[in-house]
Order: sequence, then structure tokens, then C-alpha cells
Amino acid sequence: MEENRIYSKMFTWMFAGLMITFLAGYCLSLNPILLYNILSIGIIPIILIELAIAFIMGFGIKKMNPLATKICYIIYCVVTGVTFSTIFLAYEMGSIMLVFLVTSVMFGIMALIGYKTKTDLTKFSTLLFVALLSIIIVTIINVFIGSSSLEMILCIAGIVVFLGYTAYDMNTVKQLVMTIGEDKAAVYGAFQLYLDFINLFIRLLELFGKSDD
Repeated sequence: MEENRIYSKMFTWMFAGLMITFLAGYCLSLNPILLYNILSIGIIPIILIELAIAFIMGFGIKKMNPLATKICYIIYCVVTGVTFSTIFLAYEMGSIMLVFLVTSVMFGIMALIGYKTKTDLTKFSTLLFVALLSIIIVTIINVFIGSSSLEMILCIAGIVVFLGYTAYDMNTVKQLVMTIGEDKAAVYGAFQLYLDFINLFIRLLELFGKSDD
């Protein structure tokens, strides 16, 4: 019962986070003037805010109280919604919804695998981290190269990595409960799965999304 409770809390927070991000993004896309004013400060400050929150939660989660953890998570979801507003302007709504559905199915399958497997997936953490770091480095390099073929390969590689992270993060929730407690584990676990879902969604959208010409 305790295990079911932690997973129930975690997915509730994850679902809430996704709804905050998508609703914030959609509402902003309906107000171009407000969106322009927000984005006029530049994308760098937004990215820095996201990185700061991710860093705080990643390295300070043990010292944070449950309320601070929840506040950081909600702020992150809202800030991500700002960048997501451009997605609603760039892609057809039907395409976004279809990719969201596909992402949900793929995410659900990997989450179930991570939940059901008896294998300790923590041994894959280094492999997943190295793969993700490699993708980030090659992506930066490709900014200067501008290869569309390499961009597609990076998207596919990203999908594989974040599917792996989905199973991994589901598998490590029990250990989180033992180290940081149930309340913080639920929010932090939701945060990790939220990142997996968002990154998976973005890459699938880049591959299969239809632009709103």
C-alpha cells in the first residue's frame, strides 16, 4: 500500500506539472503581445532559471523542506510553459495532440517496464548520463555545422536516451523514499519523470510534428 501511495502521489504531481506547462504555453500563445514582451528579455535568462532550479533540486533536495520542493517544481513548470508557447505557434494543434498521445504511450510503456522489472537499473545511470552528455555536446557542435541529417540522428538518439531515463527514474523511486522521505520523493520523482516526458515529447515533435504554415 505504501508503494502504491508514493507512485500515486508522484504521477499526480507529474500530471499537474504537465498541465501547468501546456496550459501556460497555450494561453501565452493566444496573447502574442504578452509573449513578445516576455521573450524580449531573451531565452538565456529563462534557460538559466530552469538550470538553477534543476541544480537546486538535484543537489539540495536532501536539505530542502517539502514545501520548497513543491514551489521549485511549480515555478519550473511555469517557466517551461513560456518556452512551450512557441510550440503552439510553430506547429498545428492536431499535430501537437497526436505527438502528445504517442509520447504518452511510449512513456507509459517504459514507465511500466521500470516499475515491474526486478533488475536494478542504477547500474545504467553512468551509461545514460554519458549518452545524454554526448548528445548535448554534438547538438552544440551541430549549431555551427547545421546538418539536418545529424539533427535527425540526434533526435532519435534523444528519444532512446529519455526512454531509458523513464525506466530508470521509475526504478529508483523506492530508493528516493528511503533517502529523502515520501513527500519530497513524490515531487522529486515527478520532476524527473516530467523532464523525461517533456524531452521525449519535444524530440518526437521535431521528427513528426507538422508546422503551422
